[in-house]
Amino acid sequence: MENLRIPPGPGAPHGLIVPAGELSEQFTHASGPGGQGVNTTDSRVQLRLDLGTTTALTEPQRRLALERLDARLAGTVLTISAAEHRSQHRNRIAARQRLAELIREAIAPPIIRRPTRRTRGSHRRRLQGKRERAEVKQNRRRPGVD
Repeated sequence: MENLRIPPGPGAPHGLIVPAGELSEQFTHASGPGGQGVNTTDSRVQLRLDLGTTTALTEPQRRLALERLDARLAGTVLTISAAEHRSQHRNRIAARQRLAELIREAIAPPIIRRPTRRTRGSHRRRLQGKRERAEVKQNRRRPGVD
């Protein structure tokens, strides 16, 4: 098994490299199609990474990842299962890609919306719409005795 490369993105501008020794793979029987070999091949892959001890993450990245992935963790261990392909090799690749994507999303800094002033045009259009709506409702009333 080789190191897992996580491409550059928000939160990791130079990308990350998870050492192969920190990843553990387990192979089991996968359900689903497989013909005669379905019960003889261990094609499902479970890929595990302990986020609490990995050297790939800095301390701020680790805190963010542990907080955001809390629902998916068993302790501090993140487990990814892949069984959508009949081939063990393709499931290994799928699990590694899924793990890389999860980590990238987890360490990305939160997007903070800075409130901005509305434009003069949007303000004018909003008030004009309110005036028109008020006029429509005014015209629905019974005429007065003038």
